Formats: sequence, structure tokens, C-alpha cells
Amino acid sequence: LPADGAAEGGGAAGVGGECVGAVEGAGEGDGPGGGVEGGGGSERDGVAVDLTGGGGGLDAAAVETVLSYVNAGEAGTGVETVEKLRALFDKTEIGKSGLAELDSIAKLVNAAGYESDRICIDPSVVRGLEYYTGPVFEAELLIEAKNEDGQLARFGSVGGGGRYDGLVERFLGQKVPATGFSIGVSRLQAALAAIGKSQAKAVGPVVVTVMDKDQVPTYQAMVKRLRDAGIRAELYLGNPKKFGRQLEYADKRGSPCVIIQGSDEREKGEVTIKDLIEGAKAAAAIKDNKEWKEARPAQITVSEDDMVQAVSEIVARYSGTDEGQA
Repeated sequence: LPADGAAEGGGAAGVGGECVGAVEGAGEGDGPGGGVEGGGGSERDGVAVDLTGGGGGLDAAAVETVLSYVNAGEAGTGVETVEKLRALFDKTEIGKSGLAELDSIAKLVNAAGYESDRICIDPSVVRGLEYYTGPVFEAELLIEAKNEDGQLARFGSVGGGGRYDGLVERFLGQKVPATGFSIGVSRLQAALAAIGKSQAKAVGPVVVTVMDKDQVPTYQAMVKRLRDAGIRAELYLGNPKKFGRQLEYADKRGSPCVIIQGSDEREKGEVTIKDLIEGAKAAAAIKDNKEWKEARPAQITVSEDDMVQAVSEIVARYSGTDEGQA
């Protein structure tokens, strides 16, 4: 199956993380994915019975192929799962295309530092609408809290979606690639209340910009470093061709600063950090473009090793102020 796109966050189906699957919808409704739990023993035997005498009408060889696909996610890492799937789908062009894209997802997830207990490729995840053309994904909250009766409860799935490149074309006659994700707002709200999450405004996320599309894993690794230091951060996921659009996006997100690394900085082992809040103030006082270029307001260049410290200082500067609240 062709796959394209990915999801970010924590949560999961089956292993306790967010699972990214490449199964096209095959159920009813657009709620949390049903899927077929991998496993052996009576559960596996029960699925086999359903696929043969229970209305599936498949022979033993076909059943084994289906179960091999569903259980491929038991391999462990995303890369290992893709390799298991390769043995099943590497004989057709559409299969090769899907495997290549799943492999890209696995590498991006790995670059972001997520293990299979947070994000996994799980072929058993299923969502029901027929318009999906690529990966579908589910996000599950793993926190436990007590319900009204004082019993421990799991919140379960809080979001899901997938790739549907042909949906817009149905209505507009124009091909528009798209990925959609729906969130269970009421369930998330209940979870936030249960864990006492503060509703106070916070500084917007630091945005890591994309200067070279083939370096996305490198940029994602920067996002991880910032997050590991307790700094809200995200990777720009729009079209990277127009850099100005990336800065506009960061402004809308209330970002205190952005991270920039082109080929020149990368060769020197450096990053450029642009303080958007201070930069807006300085730019307002500059009269012409020449003066702006010479001053390069609120923009510093530091080594990659010093990136986290420099960003921390900028974020701290605006925390708790009206200027830095998103």
C-alpha cells in the first residue's frame, strides 16, 4: 500500500505509543481503529477461523499471508517491521512505493529519538473510511487516572486520521495531496483535568525551519534536542521553498525564535537563531532595507553544541511576559 506522511506525539495502539500504520481503511466508521491484534494461540486461531469459515472465504495460504501482514508489527522497531513487510509486498510497484515511504517514516521517527514504545509502525491498525490512500494512524493516551468511582481508568484513543490524496479531487476536480487528523477534544479535556494540567498561557514553540529538504531528519533531530531540554519545539512541515512563509508561520504560532541551518552553517557546524520578538521591535525602528541587512536585527549564530543554551536564554527572556505568550 502506498504511504506518505507521518504523525507526531505520544500515545499508541498495541505497544503503548503512537502507532503509524500503512493499512488502508477496511472497517466501519471513522472512529478509533479496530485492527487485528497480533498474537498467537487461540486469538490467532480465532482470526483464522473468521477469515475462512466465518465469511472471509479464504484458503489456508491466503489466511497465512493476511496474518503475516497483520503480525509484522511484532518485529520491534519501525525499520524491522518494514523489512518484514518487504518480504510480502516487494514484488509490485505499488508495494515498493509504500515500503519506500514507510521506510522514510521509520527513519524520521528514529531521527526524532522515539522508540517503539512511543511510535511504532503497526500494520494491524485499521480505520474505516474508503477515501484513505496511504498510512492511517491512531494516538492513544497511556496515562492512568481514577474515575468517579475511584477506579483506575485508561483514556485510550484521543485521535486518529490518515492520508487521502484523492478526497479534494472528488469535489474540486483538482489533485490536492492531504493528510487529516481528528482529535477527541472532550476526552483530552477530561485527561488534562485528571492530571491537573495548568491552563496558563505559555511561550509559543521554537520552530526549526527547513532550508534543505534532504536534511529533514537532521532538522528533526534538532527538535528532539530542544524538547529533551524541556523547550517546546516543532519542525516546519509546510512547503519549504518560500522561507518567508516559514517565518510567517512561526509568528502565527507565537514563537520566540526560529532555528535556521543552511548548507553554509551546516559545513561550519553552526546554526543561526533569529529572535522574532526582539527582531520585530528592531525592524520597526530601521528605516530602509540596506540598514536592515547591515544590522540583521536580533539574529545570532552559534555552534550546534551551544544551540540549546542559546535558545533557553531567549525563551527564558519572554516566559511570563505578555510578549511571549501564545
